[in-house]
Amino acid sequence: MFAHISTLAFVSLCFLAPSIQAAQFGTTVPMSKKGTATYYVPVEFDGVAGNHLMVDTGSDYVTINKATLDLLKERGKVDYVKQVGGTMANGMDIIVPIYRIAKLNIGCCCILHDVEAAVFEGTERQILGLSALRKVAPFALSVDPAHLILSDCKPHSPELAKN
Repeated sequence: MFAHISTLAFVSLCFLAPSIQAAQFGTTVPMSKKGTATYYVPVEFDGVAGNHLMVDTGSDYVTINKATLDLLKERGKVDYVKQVGGTMANGMDIIVPIYRIAKLNIGCCCILHDVEAAVFEGTERQILGLSALRKVAPFALSVDPAHLILSDCKPHSPELAKN
């Protein structure tokens, strides 16, 4: 949603850095394709399952809708951080609240903690943006087969599930 040239440069560097070893890419998450060029991955927000987020390297933040925020608030798994201004893909300027999600699980096997998310009212499309993807960099996208390939993931374990 918030596209910045520096963000795109960061993603490019992740793919081109000569010191990246294949072993760093330890977690593969299948993506589902919807439409012409949009890919989605399953994501669980601290016990709130059934979410499929669009992978968007042009978005600075994970974005969630008000319904997901309300569920996380009920469980005490989200904290307000700040408001930020940005420019939407259509050129419209907007101010949105940012919340910190305690735990996010990408696919089955990639636990992230303290992920910042922008909240948009009235949207069904939630986005897996760079506030999460930076935590698993370097990362790669494969379109055939459609996979998101991540580094530095914390696997799901019984000890993590209790937190």
